[in-house]
Amino acid sequence: MDLIKKISLLLITVCYTVSLLAQDAPKPAAEDAAAIAKKLANPIGALISVPFQNNMDIGIGDYNGSRNTMNFQPIIPFSINAKYSLITRYILPVISQYDITGEGTSQAGLSDALVSAWVSNKVVKIGWIWGVGAAFLIPTATNDMLGTKKFGVGPTIILLRQANGWTTGILANQIWSVAGDDTRADVNQMYLQPFITYNWKSGSGLTVNSEITQNWEGKTTNAYINIMGGALTKFGKQLVQFQVGPRIQVAAPEGSKSAFGVRTAAIFVFPKK
Repeated sequence: MDLIKKISLLLITVCYTVSLLAQDAPKPAAEDAAAIAKKLANPIGALISVPFQNNMDIGIGDYNGSRNTMNFQPIIPFSINAKYSLITRYILPVISQYDITGEGTSQAGLSDALVSAWVSNKVVKIGWIWGVGAAFLIPTATNDMLGTKKFGVGPTIILLRQANGWTTGILANQIWSVAGDDTRADVNQMYLQPFITYNWKSGSGLTVNSEITQNWEGKTTNAYINIMGGALTKFGKQLVQFQVGPRIQVAAPEGSKSAFGVRTAAIFVFPKK
């Protein structure tokens, strides 16, 4: 528990320090902030962003374990023509966990990467924004306990609507393993992420989403509710959005549910000129 307390204290200190720096840092113009925050609320928005998303979960399972997952997940759009874009997202998790696989055990390293690509309609003023494409599971894990040792592929979709400061939508994918270590379990899982965001004209916002992973092979469900407050600011010329909030696990395989979690994120924004 001493380690968990130290991590919790460090996280609170970092968030408090960031909030103080953000108060003193120059803010983008209101109209720019509102437009950029709107694009950031859209997972397939037409701008390059580089999020560093950190998830800390404590009190996990029978051994009161802890897990910290840092997701490096850049989003890079490409224009196909006047009507369509190709949006790519790369998620590479870095995990450190303690007392998860057994009392006194620990693992740390990379987990499997997920690469997604959507063909999307250009953003419209009023109406639905959609993206259809494929997701690829790549076995980049550096520890057997942190990955599947399987290559996987499957379809992915995004559907959302933006109006009057609100963004509502859903992201989904289904992954099946197609190659890899024959001694490991096959991958057959669905991921759903319904989300809703409200952004003020200042660029601040509030997001609520749910992340649901259904493991058809193992017949288990993992589900979280995340509630995040965010603000957009500048450090010199660099635009950054900060987010922080509770992460609540509402479903988990037997013996692996966490008692509490916190999500923080720093998203570096590179608007197209």
